[in-house]
Amino acid sequence: MAIVQYTDSDVDLMARMMRAEAVSEGKQGMLYVGNVIVNRDKADCLDFSDVRTISQVIYQVQGNNYAFEAVQKGSLFYRPARNAERRLAKKNLKYWRTHPAKYALWYFNPGGECPDMWYGQPFTGQFKQHCFYEPAAGTCASVY
Repeated sequence: MAIVQYTDSDVDLMARMMRAEAVSEGKQGMLYVGNVIVNRDKADCLDFSDVRTISQVIYQVQGNNYAFEAVQKGSLFYRPARNAERRLAKKNLKYWRTHPAKYALWYFNPGGECPDMWYGQPFTGQFKQHCFYEPAAGTCASVY
């Protein structure tokens, strides 16, 4: 059973984004990015109340920029997904979720220490270079 509705096209799109954002962090890092994508699709709160599909999540614009930098700047994002990446995306879509990204809606690579808060959201953990943040308590029940 999937946590969100998706098509084959969504699997491909998500796989490309996972690779573009975290290929240097291996399969585990790509799965964590996939957690965030699925969580944003599932979330009905904060910055994500108007996104209801994987495509809307990937191409969401916030403050005149794409929410995922790779859409704008990532040559890896525009290359075809490989089968291994598609398998990882399907794993996420079929409810693979784990710490530190289990409930995360945001991640970023600060190039140093992870701040305790990011845009008012609490730090949940780090994997390699990416810091993960989930909604503050009581602000987004649909993610949990």
